[in-house]
Amino acid sequence: MIIKSPIDLELTQSSGQTSQPPWKKINDSYREVVNVNDKLAIFDVKQSGDYLDFNFTGDVSENEAVSRLRYIYDLDFDLDEFYKYLSNHSELADMSDFCNGLRLFLAPDPFECVISSICSANNSIKRWTKSVSDIKQKWGDNYNGFYTFPGISTLQNVFLDDEEEFDLTNEEDICMCKNNLKSCGVGYRAPYMRKASELFTLEMDLLEIPKMTYEEALESILKVPGVGPKVADCILLYGFNFKEAFPSDVWIKRIVSYLYFDGKDISVSKVREFGMEEFGDYAGYVQLYMFHYARKSGLMDKLK
Repeated sequence: MIIKSPIDLELTQSSGQTSQPPWKKINDSYREVVNVNDKLAIFDVKQSGDYLDFNFTGDVSENEAVSRLRYIYDLDFDLDEFYKYLSNHSELADMSDFCNGLRLFLAPDPFECVISSICSANNSIKRWTKSVSDIKQKWGDNYNGFYTFPGISTLQNVFLDDEEEFDLTNEEDICMCKNNLKSCGVGYRAPYMRKASELFTLEMDLLEIPKMTYEEALESILKVPGVGPKVADCILLYGFNFKEAFPSDVWIKRIVSYLYFDGKDISVSKVREFGMEEFGDYAGYVQLYMFHYARKSGLMDKLK
């Protein structure tokens, strides 16, 4: 079926949003297992003109599947209105040409977004997406060749590294110990991931986050080990659709400084405050478009 909301599927998939790794590309389709109201289904999407051609298999209704798809790709967000907003701001006016059809790629599983965002810190897109994919294959459930993200309680009990695995199992050769987080290439982030699992098991309910204000949600997410303001805003934007979040790192700092402050050195925290105040409910989208505009237009090379 054709879902008539404009999108550039490949750009959205490859944009490095920390909600999840890109879906598996098979020929010209992207496929993934998705939890739809506690039932699993395989979603299959491909580009059809400006729109998505959507098919699915699983014991879910068409209305349920379409509703879930519309959420994941943020298809109810009005891109035309957003482009009018960009065109009315000289600093942003060119961005829609370079990023046309780019949408938020929202997390079907907020816990996966938490772990993905922790894994993305000081990491390349290629490396963190491989690490998260490895975690899914090691401890997720296999559903017709696709793997769910492991549940919170599952990840809580995963070994941190080969030494812990060797000490607590009957394995006779430490070189054979591959059933641990560090074997997925997450490095120093492994303890943060397990502690996050413990936090969400014992102290905090992820399902409560969407019911909070942005400020309440930010305060809660900042309690997660290994999560600072940038990662927290990624979690809130890509995991929970708080569009007022403006994830800010050194690259966004350089871009904002170039566009708005004549290249002056300003702090990342000031950039975040500026982005939220200046762009309001469009902050998350503006940040997403800024980054990819800088990458695709050559501005990022100029700012290095």
